[in-house]
Parts: sequence; C-alpha cells; structure tokens
Amino acid sequence: MKLRLQKSPSVRRVSAMGMLVTLGIVFGDIGTSPLYVMKAVVGANPGFDADYIIGAVSCVIWTLTLQTTLKYVVIALRADNKGEGGILALYSLLRRGGPKWLYAVAAVGAAALVADGVITPAVTVTSAVEGLRAVNASLPVVPLVVAVISVIFLMQRAGTGSIGRLFGPYMLCWFLMLGIVGAFAIGSFPSVLKAFNPWYAVRVLVDYPGWFLVLGAVFLCTTGAEALYSDLGHCGRGNITVSWLFVKCMLILNYLGQGAWIVSSGGEVMDANPFYAIMPGWFLLPGIIMSALAAVIASQALLSGSFTIFSEAMGLDFWPRMRIRHTSEHRGQLYVPAVNWALYIGCVATVLLFRSSSRMEAAYGLAITIAMLMTTVLLAFYLRGRGTAGWLVTLFVCFFGALEGCFLAANMFKFTHGGWFTILIAGAVCAVMIGWRKAFRVRQSLLEYGKLADYAGIISDLKADREIPKYASNLVYLSSAPDDGTVESKIVYSIVNKRPKRADHYWMVHIDHTDAPDTLEYAVDEVVPETLFDVRMRIGFRVEPQVTVYLRQIVEDLVAGGRFNLTSGYPSLRRRGIPGDFHFIVIHRVFSPSSNCPPSTRRLMRLHSFLLRIGLPPEKAYGLDTSIVSREVVPLVINTAPGRRIRPVGS
Repeated sequence: MKLRLQKSPSVRRVSAMGMLVTLGIVFGDIGTSPLYVMKAVVGANPGFDADYIIGAVSCVIWTLTLQTTLKYVVIALRADNKGEGGILALYSLLRRGGPKWLYAVAAVGAAALVADGVITPAVTVTSAVEGLRAVNASLPVVPLVVAVISVIFLMQRAGTGSIGRLFGPYMLCWFLMLGIVGAFAIGSFPSVLKAFNPWYAVRVLVDYPGWFLVLGAVFLCTTGAEALYSDLGHCGRGNITVSWLFVKCMLILNYLGQGAWIVSSGGEVMDANPFYAIMPGWFLLPGIIMSALAAVIASQALLSGSFTIFSEAMGLDFWPRMRIRHTSEHRGQLYVPAVNWALYIGCVATVLLFRSSSRMEAAYGLAITIAMLMTTVLLAFYLRGRGTAGWLVTLFVCFFGALEGCFLAANMFKFTHGGWFTILIAGAVCAVMIGWRKAFRVRQSLLEYGKLADYAGIISDLKADREIPKYASNLVYLSSAPDDGTVESKIVYSIVNKRPKRADHYWMVHIDHTDAPDTLEYAVDEVVPETLFDVRMRIGFRVEPQVTVYLRQIVEDLVAGGRFNLTSGYPSLRRRGIPGDFHFIVIHRVFSPSSNCPPSTRRLMRLHSFLLRIGLPPEKAYGLDTSIVSREVVPLVINTAPGRRIRPVGS
C-alpha cells in the first residue's frame, strides 16, 4: 500500500517551455560569470599582450568544453538518482555498495558547495552594482550591495514559485544580450578568434610564469557547473543538454568580445570592467540594470540549491533536523529558515570583509574546486559500479583529476588572499556533517532490539488488565529499529516497566529514509490482531516527514479495508461513535556523564548534544502534533572500557 505523493508538472520532456524554464533555473550562476572572469584575467597579468589575452580566452573556451560540457553535461547528468542530481544524490546511490569512507567525500563536497553558496551571491551582486560607477563614480557600492542582498534573502520566505515563471524569459534576454554585444565587439580585434585553437591555451600556460594566476581566473567561468548538476531533478537531462548548447555559444561570444576589446584598448583596461566596456554608451545603464537582475536570479538559484543540500543532508543523517517549509506544490520548492539566515549573515560578512568584487574574486573558486574533485571521485565509483570498463574509468579519473588538480593548485595561491574564508566556512560545515553522522552511528549501535512477536503476550495481557488505568485509546511510538518486526528494548520498557501504559491499540512507527529522493509509501503488519501494529514508512530523502498526517492516512486506509475500528474504546464515547484518541511517545536518549568511554567518543556525544539544540526536537522534525506528544528521557550509557566496581568495606 502506498501514500500518494503529489508531483509537480513535468518539465522533463525536451520542449520549448522546458528549455525556457531551464534557462531561468539552471544557468544563473554560470551565466553571470562574464561579469568578472575577464576582469580577473587582466588582474592576473597587468602587463598583458595580445597573445596572453588570446591564450586566456582559449583557456576559457576549452574549460567550458572539457569541464562543463564533457564532465557535467555529457557524463554527470547521466548519474541520476530517480531523476535527481547533485553530490548527495550521487552519494546516496553509492552508500550501500561503495566503500564506507565515501561519506567523507560526500560531506566535503557538500560543505564546499555551501561555502560557494555564501560567496557567490556576494561577488555576483557586487560585480553588477559596481557597474553603476561608470554612471556615478562616487556611488557607495557596499551599502547598496548589502541592501540588494537583504532583499534577496527576504524573498526566500515566499519561495520562487510566483516569480519563477519570469526567470526563463528574462534569462533568455540576458544570454541573447551577452552574445549580441560580444559578437559586435569581436570586430575591434578579429584575431581573437584564434582562441578556438587549444594551442594558444597551452602556450599561455607554458610561457607565462604566473600560469597559476591565469588558471585561478579562468576557473571562475565554470563555477556554476556543480549547480547545473544539482538542478537535474528540476528540469531533466534533455532540457539542460539542449539549453546548454545555446548558453555556451552566447558565453563564448561574450568572452571573445571582451578579449577583443581588451587587446584593442590597451591601457584603458585597468580602469574599467571589460564586461561593461563592450556595451554601447546608450545601452550602458540598461546593461547595468540587466546585470543586477541577473545577479539576483543567480543568487536565488544558489540559495535554492543550498536549501536542497541541507534537506538531503538531513535525510542522509549528515545534519540535525531543521524546520523545512515547502513554499509551493512544486517539488524542490522549499525554504529552510535557519539555513537562509545563516547564509545571509555569511554573505553580508563577505561583503563587509572584502568590500570589492576584485578582492572577493581572490576568495572565489577554491571551495568549488574541491567540490568538483569530490564529484569526480564519486562519479568514478558510480561508473565502475554501472559496469563501465576499468580503463575508461581510469582515463576519466586521470584526465579530470589532473585538470581539476591543476585548478586546485592554481586556486591554492588564493588562500592567503581570501581563499581561507571559503575554506573556513566549508571546514566548519564539513566538521558538523561528519561529526553528526559519526555520533548518530555511535548512538544507533548502542540501541538494543527485540522481536515484536516476543512481546505480543505481555502487551495483550496489559491491554486486558483493568487494574491499570487506560493511558490512551491509541498509543504511538516512533521506533528506529532497522528491521521489520523488531523494536527497541527501551520502548518495551516504557510500555511495561516505566509506568505501565494500557491502551486499546499500540502502534510502532518506523521511518526509513530511502536513497530514492521522492519515495512515500508504507507497509503495516498486524502483530496482534486489533492490538499491536507495526508500521514502516519509507520516505525519500527529499520528502518532508509529516508522521501525524501520514499515520492518519494509513488509519483511513485500514478502516476502509475493514482491518481497523477507529471508534474510541471508552464506552461512553463508543456509543456516540466518537473516534479514539492518539497519543505519541518520543524516547529522548541523553548521553550519561557516568559513561565509561574514550575522550574522543565523549567529545562526539557532546557535539551531538550541542547540535540537537540548534535542530528541531523529534516531535517537530517528524511533523507530530505537539498537543498529543509526550517525551520520555532515558540515559544513554556508553561503557567501552572496564570500570571500577564498588566493594563492601573490608573486602
């Protein structure tokens, strides 16, 4: 039997509307990279010549071809989990059969993406707003950037459902503008078209002693590739692939146009952003406004992606449960308030710390390079597990490992110039993810389980014992037992020993978070007829747990099938056909200071206890109606080392 999951209208088929939606959702980050890439290229070598610029543009073209097109569009988009993409969705495909240490790879990659979600809105909005200095040189950029960023984060409460339909047409205009303006600018130095020859890219890296600075600047052109993979579930592989062909052409035209202007303008370059300089004078102000709006859309896409990462992390036991609010019926449209405001603080701190886009570019790119390397590792295991020939997997790892290794080495030179900031953020998030997962595993390993059938007799006798006052008509426990037909010993202790609880019906509800993102189904085993029910809900890692709602639907199905009588067991209420009450019991296990365990385990348990305070309590995390929930606290004692035993005096 299955609960029905309402699905969003599909945009997975390749269609004009699907591709239009894809432009608005997927390509915001990579589509705004022309705002700062060529400016960073010039900053890497102020004494540039024509060969340097042609070589740098060639690096951009072939980075978009090899890194974005080949790795992500051609290969990664095929590694989907029931249509969903992203590094955590990829990990969920591997966690059953792959090496156990892959969880650390996934945690590092996800944390790096979160760090990217902090700095990308800051650098994108700042680059767009700085264009206004061409109109008014005395414009206070930082306050205006903070104001725009504040509006972006305030918008998250409403979700993108109402404004999402506007994103696609606008981004279509944006990419057309990039291509048209760039194409006209190529005429100022047609020889820039030599950049299509990869030899110029190789030569600039070999001849120029500061090759690492060039690669660090060039890498910024592909930073949106991970977001492209993460948005697979929203748009589908076909729409992303076809749309990318158009997007790539427009981006390359713009980069060629900027390169041509830089060579033809010479000394003027250091005082201007090439992106705005190639625009006609009459179009400058509209171009700046369009850039600001594109920056907002790019930031919106990254924030939505960050919410998805944390939602998946909660389902995969990488993060404590937090409040998730679905802003529409469309899959993936969700809002995590705590994450939103944490990212907001990070973005504002980035703006106040670096104060200009050129300084932010020094911090930009390092974290996302690490995320890309982690994706390469996971993709290698995925390809091997799908039967891909070993030599092809080896070629994949060697090629992209070397390519991304070069980018990482180049970006490491940014560490002291600001890269430390994103690494600090990524390191903090990664430490929480790994610490939470380890603590969760330790706690789970200490739980004792028994077969429900072994307790059928005592529970039946308890139900029939009129000397014990009735606790509730329906008593519901949340169980974490891993196997069907089993239950934690602490739950049985709560029912039988800790104030015996008599009820008409006992429900053991297990929640299994599945690797498939959108699973929502259940199975019911009637262990004792009309008395003891074992319910197992299978919930995908993208689905918000709402146990009270789902249990109500399950009971309705059982009543409709004649397997359950919902009427109250109290005689006065039964005569009037009033439904029985439901009471939930949540067992809260608190680490006991009397535990005899190594210091590392003790620190891990303290970290878990601290993180529980920033997360939601189980009754809220699982969508329980708090008016009918009781919490029972039990000690969690860890004894992994021999302890002393008290002795009688004189012995």
